[in-house]
Amino acid sequence: MGSTEDLDYPQIIVQYSNGFLISKVMFTACELGVFDLLLESGKPLSSDAIAARLGASTMGMKRLLDACVGLKLLAVEMTQEGALYRNTEISSIYLTKSSPKSQYHIMMYYSNTVYLCWQYLADAVREGRNQYERAFGVSSKDPFGAMYRSDEEMLRFMAGQNSVWSICGRDVLAAFDLSPFTQIYDLGGGGGALAQECVSLYPNSTVTIYDLPKVVQVAREQFVSPEEHQINFHEGDFFNDSIPEAELYILSKILHDWDDDKCKQLLAKVYKACKPGGGVLLVESLLNEDKSGSVETQLYSMNMLVQTEGKERTAAEYSKLLEAAGFGMVQVKRTGKLYDAVLGRK
Repeated sequence: MGSTEDLDYPQIIVQYSNGFLISKVMFTACELGVFDLLLESGKPLSSDAIAARLGASTMGMKRLLDACVGLKLLAVEMTQEGALYRNTEISSIYLTKSSPKSQYHIMMYYSNTVYLCWQYLADAVREGRNQYERAFGVSSKDPFGAMYRSDEEMLRFMAGQNSVWSICGRDVLAAFDLSPFTQIYDLGGGGGALAQECVSLYPNSTVTIYDLPKVVQVAREQFVSPEEHQINFHEGDFFNDSIPEAELYILSKILHDWDDDKCKQLLAKVYKACKPGGGVLLVESLLNEDKSGSVETQLYSMNMLVQTEGKERTAAEYSKLLEAAGFGMVQVKRTGKLYDAVLGRK
Protein backbone atom coordinates (compact mmCIF):
# COMPACT_ATOMS: atom_id res chain seq x y z
CA MET A 1 0.00 0.00 0.00
CA GLY A 2 1.42 3.41 -0.97
CA SER A 3 2.10 6.27 1.37
CA THR A 4 -0.24 9.19 1.84
CA GLU A 5 2.07 11.22 -0.40
CA ASP A 6 0.94 9.05 -3.33
CA LEU A 7 -2.61 10.42 -3.06
CA ASP A 8 -3.39 13.75 -4.68
CA TYR A 9 -5.53 14.97 -1.81
CA PRO A 10 -5.91 18.61 -2.95
CA GLN A 11 -7.22 17.56 -6.39
CA ILE A 12 -9.64 15.05 -4.89
CA ILE A 13 -11.01 17.63 -2.47
CA VAL A 14 -11.37 20.20 -5.25
CA GLN A 15 -13.27 17.72 -7.44
CA TYR A 16 -15.61 16.73 -4.64
CA SER A 17 -16.26 20.28 -3.48
CA ASN A 18 -17.04 21.35 -7.04
CA GLY A 19 -19.62 18.60 -7.49
CA PHE A 20 -22.59 20.79 -6.58
CA LEU A 21 -21.35 23.54 -8.91
CA ILE A 22 -21.20 21.09 -11.80
CA SER A 23 -24.73 19.80 -11.23
CA LYS A 24 -26.14 23.31 -10.93
CA VAL A 25 -24.59 24.33 -14.26
CA MET A 26 -26.28 21.38 -15.95
CA PHE A 27 -29.60 22.03 -14.19
CA THR A 28 -29.53 25.70 -15.17
CA ALA A 29 -28.74 25.03 -18.82
CA CYS A 30 -31.69 22.60 -18.90
CA GLU A 31 -34.03 25.01 -17.14
CA LEU A 32 -33.19 27.92 -19.43
CA GLY A 33 -33.66 25.76 -22.53
CA VAL A 34 -30.12 25.95 -23.92
CA PHE A 35 -30.02 22.38 -25.24
CA ASP A 36 -33.54 22.55 -26.67
CA LEU A 37 -32.78 25.77 -28.52
CA LEU A 38 -29.60 24.39 -30.06
CA LEU A 39 -31.43 21.24 -31.15
CA GLU A 40 -34.27 23.23 -32.70
CA SER A 41 -31.94 25.68 -34.46
CA GLY A 42 -30.29 22.91 -36.45
CA LYS A 43 -27.05 24.90 -36.55
CA PRO A 44 -24.46 26.28 -34.09
CA LEU A 45 -25.32 29.62 -32.50
CA SER A 46 -23.36 32.44 -30.91
CA SER A 47 -23.67 33.23 -27.23
CA ASP A 48 -25.32 36.55 -28.13
CA ALA A 49 -27.96 34.80 -30.23
CA ILE A 50 -28.63 32.21 -27.53
CA ALA A 51 -28.89 34.90 -24.85
CA ALA A 52 -31.29 36.95 -26.96
CA ARG A 53 -33.51 33.98 -27.79
CA LEU A 54 -33.66 32.83 -24.16
CA GLY A 55 -34.00 36.24 -22.54
CA ALA A 56 -30.72 36.09 -20.65
CA SER A 57 -27.79 38.46 -20.17
CA THR A 58 -25.03 38.11 -22.75
CA MET A 59 -22.33 37.96 -20.06
CA GLY A 60 -24.11 35.39 -17.95
CA MET A 61 -25.03 33.20 -20.91
CA LYS A 62 -21.49 33.16 -22.29
CA ARG A 63 -20.13 31.98 -18.95
CA LEU A 64 -22.82 29.28 -18.72
CA LEU A 65 -22.10 28.08 -22.26
CA ASP A 66 -18.35 27.97 -21.67
CA ALA A 67 -18.90 25.99 -18.47
CA CYS A 68 -21.03 23.54 -20.45
CA VAL A 69 -18.22 23.21 -22.98
CA GLY A 70 -15.84 22.37 -20.14
CA LEU A 71 -18.28 19.73 -18.94
CA LYS A 72 -18.56 18.33 -22.50
CA LEU A 73 -22.26 19.12 -22.63
CA LEU A 74 -21.63 21.58 -25.46
CA ALA A 75 -18.99 21.91 -28.17
CA VAL A 76 -17.61 25.22 -29.43
CA GLU A 77 -16.30 26.17 -32.87
CA MET A 78 -14.20 29.28 -33.36
CA THR A 79 -15.08 31.17 -36.56
CA GLN A 80 -14.36 34.59 -38.01
CA GLU A 81 -17.67 35.74 -36.54
CA GLY A 82 -16.70 34.42 -33.11
CA ALA A 83 -17.51 31.36 -31.01
CA LEU A 84 -20.44 29.18 -32.12
CA TYR A 85 -21.95 26.60 -29.77
CA ARG A 86 -23.69 23.29 -30.49
CA ASN A 87 -24.93 20.30 -28.51
CA THR A 88 -22.79 17.25 -27.98
CA GLU A 89 -24.27 13.80 -28.53
CA ILE A 90 -24.78 13.40 -24.77
CA SER A 91 -26.81 16.60 -24.41
CA SER A 92 -28.87 15.94 -27.54
CA ILE A 93 -29.85 12.46 -26.34
CA TYR A 94 -30.29 13.04 -22.61
CA LEU A 95 -30.87 16.74 -21.94
CA THR A 96 -33.32 17.86 -24.63
CA LYS A 97 -37.00 17.57 -23.83
CA SER A 98 -37.99 15.93 -27.13
CA SER A 99 -35.55 13.02 -26.98
CA PRO A 100 -37.07 9.59 -26.18
CA LYS A 101 -34.28 9.16 -23.62
CA SER A 102 -34.57 12.67 -22.18
CA GLN A 103 -33.55 13.11 -18.56
CA TYR A 104 -34.78 16.71 -18.51
CA HIS A 105 -37.63 16.06 -16.07
CA ILE A 106 -35.49 14.24 -13.51
CA MET A 107 -32.96 17.07 -13.79
CA MET A 108 -35.68 19.58 -12.96
CA TYR A 109 -36.90 17.46 -10.05
CA TYR A 110 -33.40 17.30 -8.63
CA SER A 111 -32.88 21.02 -9.16
CA ASN A 112 -36.15 22.20 -7.63
CA THR A 113 -36.78 19.60 -4.93
CA VAL A 114 -33.90 17.27 -4.11
CA TYR A 115 -31.38 20.10 -4.15
CA LEU A 116 -33.37 22.04 -1.56
CA CYS A 117 -33.69 19.02 0.76
CA TRP A 118 -29.96 18.41 0.57
CA GLN A 119 -29.26 21.84 2.00
CA TYR A 120 -30.34 20.29 5.30
CA LEU A 121 -28.28 17.11 5.06
CA ALA A 122 -26.46 17.85 8.33
CA ASP A 123 -29.84 18.17 10.07
CA ALA A 124 -30.99 14.89 8.51
CA VAL A 125 -27.86 13.13 9.77
CA ARG A 126 -28.28 14.57 13.26
CA GLU A 127 -31.99 13.81 13.48
CA GLY A 128 -32.29 10.67 11.33
CA ARG A 129 -35.34 11.92 9.44
CA ASN A 130 -36.33 13.59 6.17
CA GLN A 131 -36.16 17.35 5.78
CA TYR A 132 -39.41 18.36 4.05
CA GLU A 133 -40.42 20.49 6.99
CA ARG A 134 -37.31 22.65 6.81
CA ALA A 135 -37.11 22.72 3.03
CA PHE A 136 -40.78 23.30 2.20
CA GLY A 137 -42.64 23.92 5.44
CA VAL A 138 -44.73 20.75 5.14
CA SER A 139 -45.05 17.84 7.56
CA SER A 140 -42.36 15.20 7.21
CA LYS A 141 -44.47 12.46 8.85
CA ASP A 142 -45.97 11.33 5.54
CA PRO A 143 -43.15 11.36 2.96
CA PHE A 144 -45.42 10.96 -0.05
CA GLY A 145 -47.90 13.51 1.26
CA ALA A 146 -44.93 15.89 1.31
CA MET A 147 -43.63 14.65 -2.03
CA TYR A 148 -47.04 15.18 -3.65
CA ARG A 149 -47.67 18.47 -1.84
CA SER A 150 -49.00 20.10 -5.03
CA ASP A 151 -50.25 18.92 -8.41
CA GLU A 152 -47.26 20.59 -10.04
CA GLU A 153 -44.80 18.80 -7.76
CA MET A 154 -46.50 15.43 -8.27
CA LEU A 155 -46.38 15.87 -12.04
CA ARG A 156 -42.70 16.82 -11.88
CA PHE A 157 -41.91 13.74 -9.80
CA MET A 158 -43.87 11.39 -12.07
CA ALA A 159 -42.28 12.80 -15.21
CA GLY A 160 -38.86 12.48 -13.59
CA GLN A 161 -39.42 8.83 -12.71
CA ASN A 162 -40.65 8.13 -16.23
CA SER A 163 -37.45 9.58 -17.66
CA VAL A 164 -35.39 7.22 -15.49
CA TRP A 165 -37.25 4.16 -16.77
CA SER A 166 -36.81 5.32 -20.36
CA ILE A 167 -33.12 4.44 -20.04
CA CYS A 168 -33.13 1.80 -17.26
CA GLY A 169 -36.48 0.03 -17.56
CA ARG A 170 -35.64 -2.56 -20.19
CA ASP A 171 -32.46 -3.62 -18.39
CA VAL A 172 -34.23 -4.53 -15.15
CA LEU A 173 -37.20 -6.17 -16.87
CA ALA A 174 -34.93 -8.30 -19.03
CA ALA A 175 -32.72 -9.36 -16.12
CA PHE A 176 -35.01 -12.37 -15.69
CA ASP A 177 -37.32 -14.08 -18.18
CA LEU A 178 -40.69 -12.74 -17.07
CA SER A 179 -42.61 -14.16 -20.04
CA PRO A 180 -44.31 -16.89 -17.92
CA PHE A 181 -46.06 -14.12 -15.94
CA THR A 182 -48.96 -12.69 -17.92
CA GLN A 183 -50.90 -10.99 -15.12
CA ILE A 184 -48.67 -8.34 -13.56
CA TYR A 185 -49.28 -5.61 -10.98
CA ASP A 186 -46.87 -2.66 -10.85
CA LEU A 187 -47.25 -1.42 -7.28
CA GLY A 188 -46.55 2.31 -7.09
CA GLY A 189 -46.25 2.33 -10.88
CA GLY A 190 -46.67 6.11 -11.13
CA GLY A 191 -46.54 7.50 -14.65
CA GLY A 192 -46.43 4.06 -16.24
CA ALA A 193 -43.09 4.14 -18.08
CA LEU A 194 -41.97 0.83 -16.57
CA ALA A 195 -45.35 -0.73 -17.35
CA GLN A 196 -45.00 0.42 -20.95
CA GLU A 197 -41.52 -1.10 -21.18
CA CYS A 198 -42.91 -4.32 -19.71
CA VAL A 199 -45.74 -4.81 -22.22
CA SER A 200 -43.34 -3.92 -25.02
CA LEU A 201 -40.84 -6.54 -23.88
CA TYR A 202 -43.49 -9.13 -22.96
CA PRO A 203 -46.38 -8.64 -25.44
CA ASN A 204 -48.48 -11.44 -23.89
CA SER A 205 -48.61 -9.69 -20.53
CA THR A 206 -51.03 -7.19 -19.06
CA VAL A 207 -49.82 -4.75 -16.42
CA THR A 208 -52.01 -3.02 -13.86
CA ILE A 209 -50.60 0.16 -12.35
CA TYR A 210 -51.60 0.27 -8.67
CA ASP A 211 -51.17 3.72 -7.17
CA LEU A 212 -52.89 6.49 -5.24
CA PRO A 213 -56.07 7.85 -6.88
CA LYS A 214 -54.57 11.24 -7.74
CA VAL A 215 -51.48 9.56 -9.24
CA VAL A 216 -53.63 7.25 -11.35
CA GLN A 217 -55.65 10.22 -12.60
CA VAL A 218 -52.52 12.05 -13.76
CA ALA A 219 -51.07 8.90 -15.31
CA ARG A 220 -54.25 8.38 -17.32
CA GLU A 221 -54.43 12.01 -18.43
CA GLN A 222 -50.76 12.74 -19.06
CA PHE A 223 -48.68 9.62 -19.60
CA VAL A 224 -50.53 6.46 -20.69
CA SER A 225 -52.45 6.50 -23.95
CA PRO A 226 -56.04 5.13 -23.92
CA GLU A 227 -54.96 2.97 -26.88
CA GLU A 228 -52.55 1.11 -24.60
CA HIS A 229 -54.95 -1.77 -23.93
CA GLN A 230 -52.41 -3.95 -22.11
CA ILE A 231 -52.11 -1.42 -19.29
CA ASN A 232 -54.83 -1.07 -16.65
CA PHE A 233 -55.15 0.95 -13.46
CA HIS A 234 -56.11 0.23 -9.87
CA GLU A 235 -56.58 3.07 -7.39
CA GLY A 236 -55.52 2.45 -3.81
CA ASP A 237 -52.98 2.68 -1.02
CA PHE A 238 -51.15 -0.63 -0.90
CA PHE A 239 -50.38 -0.26 2.80
CA ASN A 240 -54.00 0.31 3.79
CA ASP A 241 -56.06 -1.24 0.99
CA SER A 242 -56.26 -4.76 -0.36
CA ILE A 243 -53.89 -5.97 -3.07
CA PRO A 244 -55.60 -8.00 -5.83
CA GLU A 245 -54.40 -11.43 -6.91
CA ALA A 246 -51.77 -11.54 -9.66
CA GLU A 247 -48.95 -13.73 -10.99
CA LEU A 248 -46.18 -11.15 -10.60
CA TYR A 249 -45.81 -7.98 -8.59
CA ILE A 250 -43.25 -5.36 -9.55
CA LEU A 251 -41.97 -3.08 -6.79
CA SER A 252 -39.65 -0.63 -8.53
CA LYS A 253 -37.89 1.80 -6.19
CA ILE A 254 -40.58 1.16 -3.57
CA LEU A 255 -38.90 -0.66 -0.69
CA HIS A 256 -36.04 1.82 -0.52
CA ASP A 257 -38.57 4.45 0.60
CA TRP A 258 -39.41 2.56 3.81
CA ASP A 259 -37.86 1.07 6.93
CA ASP A 260 -37.60 -2.69 7.40
CA ASP A 261 -40.88 -3.00 9.32
CA LYS A 262 -42.87 -1.25 6.58
CA CYS A 263 -41.13 -3.37 3.93
CA LYS A 264 -42.04 -6.58 5.78
CA GLN A 265 -45.64 -5.40 6.14
CA LEU A 266 -45.96 -4.70 2.42
CA LEU A 267 -44.20 -7.88 1.28
CA ALA A 268 -46.41 -9.99 3.56
CA LYS A 269 -49.49 -8.51 1.85
CA VAL A 270 -47.98 -9.16 -1.56
CA TYR A 271 -47.16 -12.77 -0.65
CA LYS A 272 -50.71 -13.38 0.55
CA ALA A 273 -52.19 -11.97 -2.68
CA CYS A 274 -49.69 -13.68 -5.00
CA LYS A 275 -50.84 -16.74 -6.95
CA PRO A 276 -48.97 -19.99 -6.22
CA GLY A 277 -45.99 -20.17 -8.55
CA GLY A 278 -46.03 -16.41 -8.90
CA GLY A 279 -43.44 -13.97 -7.69
CA VAL A 280 -42.28 -10.48 -6.88
CA LEU A 281 -39.67 -8.46 -8.75
CA LEU A 282 -37.78 -5.85 -6.76
CA VAL A 283 -36.07 -3.12 -8.75
CA GLU A 284 -33.53 -1.31 -6.63
CA SER A 285 -29.99 0.06 -6.66
CA LEU A 286 -27.99 -2.53 -4.72
CA LEU A 287 -25.18 -1.76 -2.31
CA ASN A 288 -22.15 -4.02 -2.27
CA GLU A 289 -22.38 -6.58 0.52
CA ASP A 290 -19.56 -4.86 2.44
CA LYS A 291 -21.29 -1.48 1.91
CA SER A 292 -18.20 -0.24 0.02
CA GLY A 293 -20.21 1.05 -2.92
CA SER A 294 -21.22 1.78 -5.49
CA VAL A 295 -20.84 5.45 -4.69
CA GLU A 296 -24.02 6.22 -6.66
CA THR A 297 -26.01 3.84 -4.47
CA GLN A 298 -24.44 5.28 -1.33
CA LEU A 299 -25.51 8.74 -2.44
CA TYR A 300 -29.01 7.45 -3.20
CA SER A 301 -29.12 6.13 0.36
CA MET A 302 -28.23 9.60 1.65
CA ASN A 303 -31.08 10.91 -0.49
CA MET A 304 -33.44 8.43 1.13
CA LEU A 305 -32.41 9.96 4.45
CA VAL A 306 -33.30 13.52 3.43
CA GLN A 307 -36.47 12.60 1.49
CA THR A 308 -38.03 9.39 2.84
CA GLU A 309 -38.09 6.92 5.73
CA GLY A 310 -35.96 4.34 3.94
CA LYS A 311 -32.48 3.42 2.73
CA GLU A 312 -30.66 1.52 0.02
CA ARG A 313 -29.82 -2.10 0.85
CA THR A 314 -27.61 -4.99 -0.16
CA ALA A 315 -28.86 -7.98 -2.12
CA ALA A 316 -28.66 -10.07 1.05
CA GLU A 317 -30.79 -7.56 2.94
CA TYR A 318 -33.49 -7.60 0.27
CA SER A 319 -33.34 -11.39 0.13
CA LYS A 320 -33.85 -11.54 3.88
CA LEU A 321 -36.91 -9.28 3.63
CA LEU A 322 -38.37 -11.47 0.88
CA GLU A 323 -37.73 -14.67 2.78
CA ALA A 324 -39.28 -13.23 5.95
CA ALA A 325 -42.48 -12.65 3.94
CA GLY A 326 -42.46 -16.25 2.66
CA PHE A 327 -40.87 -15.86 -0.78
CA GLY A 328 -38.25 -18.44 -1.76
CA MET A 329 -35.85 -19.23 -4.61
CA VAL A 330 -34.60 -15.63 -4.43
CA GLN A 331 -32.39 -14.67 -7.37
CA VAL A 332 -30.34 -11.52 -7.84
CA LYS A 333 -29.19 -10.01 -11.13
CA ARG A 334 -26.94 -6.98 -11.33
CA THR A 335 -27.51 -5.14 -14.59
CA GLY A 336 -24.36 -3.02 -14.56
CA LYS A 337 -26.61 0.04 -14.81
CA LEU A 338 -28.26 2.26 -12.18
CA TYR A 339 -30.77 -0.33 -10.98
CA ASP A 340 -30.66 -4.07 -10.35
CA ALA A 341 -33.27 -6.83 -10.07
CA VAL A 342 -34.20 -9.28 -7.31
CA LEU A 343 -36.79 -11.99 -8.00
CA GLY A 344 -38.56 -14.00 -5.30
CA ARG A 345 -40.98 -16.86 -5.99
CA LYS A 346 -43.99 -18.20 -4.10
